[in-house]
Order: sequence, then C-alpha cells, then structure tokens
Amino acid sequence: MTGSGLPALLLTGGTGQVGRALLEAPPKGFEVVAPSRADLDLADPAALEGWVASRPWAAVVNAGAWTAVDAAESSAPEAWAANARGPAALAKASAAAAIPMVHLSTDYVFDGGSDRPYLEDDPVGPVSVYGASKAAGELAVAALNPRHVILRTAWVFSPWGTNFVRTMLRLGETREALSVVADQRGCPTSALDIAAAVGAACRRLAGPDPSPSGVFHFVNGGETTWFGLASRVFERAAASGRKVPALTPIASSDWPTPVRRPANSRLDTARFTGTFGLSPRPWTEAADEVVDRLLRPADEERAGA
Repeated sequence: MTGSGLPALLLTGGTGQVGRALLEAPPKGFEVVAPSRADLDLADPAALEGWVASRPWAAVVNAGAWTAVDAAESSAPEAWAANARGPAALAKASAAAAIPMVHLSTDYVFDGGSDRPYLEDDPVGPVSVYGASKAAGELAVAALNPRHVILRTAWVFSPWGTNFVRTMLRLGETREALSVVADQRGCPTSALDIAAAVGAACRRLAGPDPSPSGVFHFVNGGETTWFGLASRVFERAAASGRKVPALTPIASSDWPTPVRRPANSRLDTARFTGTFGLSPRPWTEAADEVVDRLLRPADEERAGA
C-alpha cells in the first residue's frame, strides 16, 4: 500500500505512449508510480533492485523499450540493452521480491508471413534487430519471473509521441496528397486500450486467484492496412471541417525502409479475452477517439479567438 491507500504499480517507460496512458488514467484500484530514467535505469542493477524492493508493489509493469525500428539496425547494442537485458534484470529483481511482472512486447517477433492472425504459440521468427531483441526480452521475462504476463500488441497510436495517426494529421496540414502503404495488414491499437489491458492483467496477477502467467495478444478489434487507417483518420478530420489530402495506395516496395515491415501484423486476442474478461473494442472506434482528441485543442483555440 502507498500514501494513497491503493496498491501501487511500478512502471518503467512512463514517457512512452502506453506509459502516458497509464499515468493519465491509472487502472482502477491502483496507484501508478513511474520513476524517471535518471532514477531507475534498467542498466543499473543496484538501483533497479533498490526500487523493486522499496515497496510491496502489486506488480511491475515494463512499458519501456527501444522502439525506433529502423534505427535499431545501426544501434544494436542499445536496442538489446533496452529490449532484452533491461527486461531480464527487471524480471530477476521482481521475482526475487515475489512481485509479478507485466511486460509489453510486439508483433515484430514474427516474420509477418502467416496468412492468418498470429496465435501466442506460433513460432517466433524476427527479421530485424528490433524484433530479435524483443523476442529475447520475452524469453528472459518468462525464464526469470514465473508470475508474468507478456502482452504483445501492434500498430500503437495515441495522443502522444511519434505514431502513425499523429504523423498523418501533421502531414495533412501541409500536403495536398499523400501516398500510403496498402499491402501490410494489422490491427491498429490505442495506447489507451492497452493501458486498460495492462490493468486487467495486473488485477489478476495481484489478486487471490492463481496467476495466469504466459504470453497474451492484445490489439483492437478488426483489421486494416496503413492506407485504411489513414483513410479513417482523414474521414474523421474531414467530418470536423478540416481540409484533408488526397490519398493514394501504394505497395511496400514503393516505400523502401531499412527494415522490412511485416506484411501481416494481425494478432489473435481470444486467449486474452478468455483469461482476463476484456474484449477489445473496434479499432475504428479507438482511432476516432484519438483523432477527436488531437483535433480538439485547435478547435477550442479557434472558438476562443
């Protein structure tokens, strides 16, 4: 228990998209404590062990990661430190203190070649430094803390940070036309909803029932392409009276990147829903909510002018 009288979650990665969502709307029944990187560096075992042992945390939530997919190719040591060695140290420290752990992971642990949504038990096959480092982090967490939930997600967007939805709205302010990849399929997912999923996992891990350890997938419902997501973003923007660019669908080969993006990023969420009782809402609803929120400040500023 903490000064608030609520059980506390120790959060790493508080400045990221999911971290921001957890801090803005803490899971019901919990306080969220997010030390800065200066205070809690996963590369400093002594500081890490001190933080984990400082309170009877209900759970440790690792939402921190190196997420710059292309940059990871030229910064492999840093990506592996953040995505593999850091989670391993956190899992070891939390297990020593008998504290359960929720660890966020990614669809990039797969190669994207499946013709169906991926199940948790499908073999991983990362094709990038980012994906390989995240897969190693998963293995470390599973091996070092028996009370764990590894939560894979994909195509994350939110009102904060660098993400596709914010980028589209920013580019749409100055571009007359945009070309968007239309041959990669996935499940766009709001960080706000991922935060709710993390809360559901923490409640079970911290509760009296046996801990449901293992790997789980959580993404918003339905599927689309990047072109489909962009279309939805600008449809919503147009409905608010905004000028929007013309969109052209293109192939991945027309937009080369240092790392090949998975053609299939779809994740099956049946295991998560069956275990934690939380069904993901449609991605369209989640995207509309974030777009409305991103457009609102400008609307309110104009109204007050």
